[in-house]
Amino acid sequence: MTLEPVHMHKISELAERIDRSFEADESKTAADIYFLLEELKIDGKVILKAVERLFRGMVRPELMAQGEDPYPVTYACDSGSTNPKTYDSGLFVDFCHCGLAATPTDLDVQRCRTIVCAAYSSSQRIAMRATSGWETFDEGLGRAKLVTIAPDELKRKAPDMVHSLAMYLAESEHMLFMKDLLEPESFFIMDGPLYPKQLMYWMVLDDEEVQIRQNNNARKILQNYIDIMDHFLEKKRPVIGFVKNPTDVQIMDSVRKKREGFDLPWMLDSQFFRNLLSLYKVEGQRGQGHDRHNSKTNGKNGKYNGSRNTYITYTNWFLQPNRFYERMLNGTSPLAAGDAFQQELRHKFSPEDYALCFFMLYVPSTDVVFKVEAPYGLIKDDFLRMQITKKVLFDLSLHGFPLTLTKADHLAKIRKVERQEIDKFFENMSPDISYNDTRWGNINEI
Repeated sequence: MTLEPVHMHKISELAERIDRSFEADESKTAADIYFLLEELKIDGKVILKAVERLFRGMVRPELMAQGEDPYPVTYACDSGSTNPKTYDSGLFVDFCHCGLAATPTDLDVQRCRTIVCAAYSSSQRIAMRATSGWETFDEGLGRAKLVTIAPDELKRKAPDMVHSLAMYLAESEHMLFMKDLLEPESFFIMDGPLYPKQLMYWMVLDDEEVQIRQNNNARKILQNYIDIMDHFLEKKRPVIGFVKNPTDVQIMDSVRKKREGFDLPWMLDSQFFRNLLSLYKVEGQRGQGHDRHNSKTNGKNGKYNGSRNTYITYTNWFLQPNRFYERMLNGTSPLAAGDAFQQELRHKFSPEDYALCFFMLYVPSTDVVFKVEAPYGLIKDDFLRMQITKKVLFDLSLHGFPLTLTKADHLAKIRKVERQEIDKFFENMSPDISYNDTRWGNINEI
C-alpha cells in the first residue's frame, strides 16, 4: 500500500519544520574548524596535523582527463563475501574470495584467487579441522584455507569476528601472494581502509568476552599488513586505501573536546568535509574565494562561476599519529597492538612510517565524499605524495570512480545465487531463517 497525497502532504509539513531549522551559515563553521586542523592536539598529544601546508584544491575533470596518467598500470584488490551465515547447529561461517584486477587487463593476474573460510562454534564438543597450510587448486593459481575461532575466544561479536578473520586474512594473504608479480612502475589500490581497523580495535581491547588476540590467525593478519607496507615502502611504490563510505568521527569528536561550548553541527567527519569542499555552498553563502590560503577557483575576485558539477575538490594530506580507532588505539597502524604481542611484530622501518595519512575528496556530480589513505613513509616524500594525489584525481576525472577498483569488485563478488548454492553444501544443517529472510527473500538482489 503506497502513501496517499494526504499522507505526503503531512510528511512535507513535518520535513519543512526540520529543514527551516538549518539555515545557519554552515560553510563558515566548516572553514573555521578547518584551520584548527593544522595541528590538532588533545591532552597534549597531536592526533592530527597537516602534511606540509593546509589547503583546499580544485580540478576540472574535463581538463584533468586530457592529461597523462601518472601510473598507466594500476592494480586493485578486493574480496567478496557470503557475509556471516548462521546455521541451526550454532555454526557461524563466512567465505571470502579475493582477487586482483589490473588495468590494462591482465588475465594471468586476475586468474589468481585466494579463498578463506572462517568458522566458529561456541560448543566445546565441535572440532572443526582447520587446514594447516594452503590447499592449492586451479593449476596452482588458486589457494584456499579453513580457519577457526576457538569457543573460549568469543562469547559475543561472533558474526563480526568471523567476517573480519575471513576478509582480512584473504585480502592480506592475496596481496602478499601477488606482490612480486606486479609491474614495477604501478599503482596499487586496496578497497577500503589501508589497515584492518576493526580487528586492530579488538586486538587492543581487554575484553573477557572477545579474546580474539589469542587467535594465531588474527595475529598473522596484523603481521601481514606490516609486511605489505614493508614491500611498498622498500620499493617506494604507491599504495592507497580507497574508502568509499568514510564513517570516521575522530576529527569531530576531537574538535568538540578542544573547543568547549563550540556549536558543531556534524557528527561524521565526512559531513564536515562535504560542507568544507562544496564550492556551491561556500560561494552561494559566503561570496568569498574558496580558500584563504590556496584559492584555486576562477572568475572575478576569485569566485567560482562554473556549474556545481564541473569540478572535484580535495584537501591537503593529513597525518594521524595517535588515537586512531575510537579511543582505544594509541597509534594508527597494526604496530599499535597492545601487550607483549606488539614486541613480536616484525617491521623494517620506523614506526612513524606506518602511521596513517589521508586526504579527502568531494565529487559534486554524485555528491559523495571519498577518503584516500596511505602510509606516512610514502606521503612524506614530496614527489610521491604529489603523484598519488594526481593519480587519484585523474582516475576520478576519467571515470568518476577508480576503474580498476570497479573491476576488482566485479571479479571478487560472491553473488546471491552463489551464496544460496553454498548453503546447499551444508547437508547436515539448515540456515537460520528470520522473518525478514522470508519477507524479502524473493526480491531480486541489486
